[in-house]
Amino acid sequence: MGKVLIKNATIVNEGAIFEGDVLLQDEFITKIGQDISDGAAQVIDAKGKYILPGVIDDQVHFREPGLTHKGNIATESRAAVAGGITTFMEQPNTNPQTTTIEKLEEKFEMGRASSYANYSFLFGGTNDNLEELKRLDKHACSGVKLFLGSSTGNMLVDDERVIEEIFKNTEMVISAHCEDEGTIKANLAKYKEQYGDDIPVKYHHLIRSEEACFLSSSKAIALAKKTGARLHVFHLSTGKEMSLFENDIPLEQKKITAEVCIHHLWFSDSDYDDKGTLIKWNPAVKTAADRSALWEALLDDRIDVIATDHAPHLLSEKDNVYTKAPSGGPLVQHALPAMLEKYHQGIIPLEKVVEKMCHNPAKLFDIEKRGFVREGYFADLVLVDLNAPWTATKANTLYKCEWSPFDGYTFNAKVTQTFVNGHLAYDQGEFSPERHARRLTFDR
Repeated sequence: MGKVLIKNATIVNEGAIFEGDVLLQDEFITKIGQDISDGAAQVIDAKGKYILPGVIDDQVHFREPGLTHKGNIATESRAAVAGGITTFMEQPNTNPQTTTIEKLEEKFEMGRASSYANYSFLFGGTNDNLEELKRLDKHACSGVKLFLGSSTGNMLVDDERVIEEIFKNTEMVISAHCEDEGTIKANLAKYKEQYGDDIPVKYHHLIRSEEACFLSSSKAIALAKKTGARLHVFHLSTGKEMSLFENDIPLEQKKITAEVCIHHLWFSDSDYDDKGTLIKWNPAVKTAADRSALWEALLDDRIDVIATDHAPHLLSEKDNVYTKAPSGGPLVQHALPAMLEKYHQGIIPLEKVVEKMCHNPAKLFDIEKRGFVREGYFADLVLVDLNAPWTATKANTLYKCEWSPFDGYTFNAKVTQTFVNGHLAYDQGEFSPERHARRLTFDR
């Protein structure tokens, strides 16, 4: 790959914004400074642009194997790179599910063969694979995923004895989907009695309710405190849950951490009438008050990470009555532009966007040499023009499912270039025919 010299950029990194140059050699950042020159380097003039570390998305569903009519590792990682995401962690509810070490390694081979972005995969805990989980090498994958409320893929773990044993028997981060199944079933039965299968989507957040979320997440956190497990609660959606998380110690010292997703920061229940099942997610998008509480907790560091929960479905699947329309939506291409839009609106500083989308996922999962603009680190970098308006349309959407919940929205900031391991993978709408993605390694 040789040398690349990025000149005249504005660098956003580790709480600072400063002018500088960045020299890349092969896979790594070799020098950061002022007025760097190197006659052997290809020069990219980044005047007027910002350099961010590549985004690390700790929660995606790329649908391979078994669900590839919706998306696959190649299509969705390509869209991710166009959106400035250089690293992803994929979830285990594929078909077959990633609940054995053999299936986990098969997924790593799929990533090696086709991914545009750096990759790792979570191992799925179930009611009956505890012995397999005990054999898992903590260096082998990003962590363990537990569905403590059912979602796409029918991987509900509801045996409390097994859950406690899982918490006791892994050193890795346990990432949990927390919704109480009994509460959801009772709520759904009530609405089905009134509406049948054609329940108005605006009631989704009352079926997958605040209480369902709080009951499950509070139990998981209590168990983590009892066992000393390292727990990361995925896609928080309610203000009530914010009382469960703390900001009095640095992230590196936390045993219990929190994530929020783009859609819960952007949409509210007032959007259901317009967007319908396109914004049907689990956990559900809730009220504007919940959204405000999530923002408050994100900004004061009770919430540690911003992710996407990218989960594509075909429009033909979404265009069903409530009980048959799947939950989830595609987000990796639009996640960083959406957060930069919130910067433009004065809601979040650039430094905080980088902290929550780049630095903190690397810290939380102990990822080696990624997530920062640092000498000696892998050159995963994103160049952004903060003043380049563009409108999300079907024509420029790269997901295999060919739609986005942001269709028709005009963003003010645009990803112009993305480097993956020092290789210019994406350049102003064009993709390199070569892929230089790598399997993540962990410093544990």
